[in-house]
Amino acid sequence: MVDIVCSCRENMPYDRSKPCKSETLIMIDPATQAQLKEAIIDCIDTDQGILENLRNEIRPLQGKTRPIQPRSTTSISIVGTDGGNNQLHFDPFLIQIVRVVDSSDNEYCLEAVSPTTPISKLNHRQLSGDGTPQTALGEMMRFLGVETLPMLSHMIRPTDKDKPVSPSWVQVYRELVEWAILFAILKKDFGTDTLIVCDGLLRSKVFAGDLFNRLLQGMHDRIEEQRQRSRRRIYLVGVAKHSKVLSRYRLAMALEEILQTDYPAYVEVPREVEERAYIWSEFARGDDRAEEGGEINKFVGGKMFLVKFGAHSRDPIWPVDIFVPQVSEVQKILGSLLADAINGFPVAHYPRCLQRAHENAALVGFDFDILQDFIYDGVRKSLEGEASVLDVFQLQDADPAQRRYG
Repeated sequence: MVDIVCSCRENMPYDRSKPCKSETLIMIDPATQAQLKEAIIDCIDTDQGILENLRNEIRPLQGKTRPIQPRSTTSISIVGTDGGNNQLHFDPFLIQIVRVVDSSDNEYCLEAVSPTTPISKLNHRQLSGDGTPQTALGEMMRFLGVETLPMLSHMIRPTDKDKPVSPSWVQVYRELVEWAILFAILKKDFGTDTLIVCDGLLRSKVFAGDLFNRLLQGMHDRIEEQRQRSRRRIYLVGVAKHSKVLSRYRLAMALEEILQTDYPAYVEVPREVEERAYIWSEFARGDDRAEEGGEINKFVGGKMFLVKFGAHSRDPIWPVDIFVPQVSEVQKILGSLLADAINGFPVAHYPRCLQRAHENAALVGFDFDILQDFIYDGVRKSLEGEASVLDVFQLQDADPAQRRYG
């Protein structure tokens, strides 16, 4: 057994029962570090042309930066929980909560599924025996003319035993529910012009065939119906925290001083620039590219803009998708988004309605404790005569290793 020496304790042997918080294990000796440094510098010198190419690709955007003027519009956001919102301490059945709320704390969906939930059971939740929709997802399925979830998404495929092929289908199911609720909300009456802010870009690869394109057309029709019936303008926009486009061109943009303004600004991202950033170019191919003779658009509902809501040159830049039929109103839409982002908290210069929706969707605190109790109650009921074992189990330390760090 080899003793580890901690330098901050004057070369005293390492006491595993009392770990030092400032200890550092040196993995690379100085000679190896120098060798690694030379190898990295050589790689950078060899690939120097890549950065120059990126600068050449992004340089045309220098003269296309536009300022944003704030506008007053009601902003709402719709957000669903993700797997990180409900990491339970005890959950042998891997229960996932599918919950969708908006920034005003209105709840549109709350259900529990597990990776082994039978697909036929989920189908019955959406559509009754006569095909009547029971949920927002069921309504979307009927609109698209599909009767089962595998027909709606090729990523939800049951086995011969009616079990899903892959546990990742839960994330796909959650995304389908979010799109369905957005589609349902567009049908309700709005009291004022409203900006609907989606969490993420207006793109999806979970729909089968051309179903996503048909859904986008249905959303556009409902927005137009609102305008004609009640003269309410409904705008649709998606905001992402990350993007392949921004990751690829961030340094090049800084070197070319794009969006380095002392006022809120935006720049449109050409489709060809998007296509270079994605491994699968169809994720950047919108209706505009399809009309030029390319493959039909199956995945893209938004036109990407890079947007800086802050008034300082080093403020963060966000990827924003504007619903393709509304691109001509980009100034109005981003102006409304700016008014909401100015008061962003705790993340500065990020839409406040999105942050509120995330806060409302997360299962934390008392809600989280109740959810954990529901899991225990369900397991206790299934154990029947062996329930006493669970009572003893609950009293045991779930993670004794944590005592090392107390």
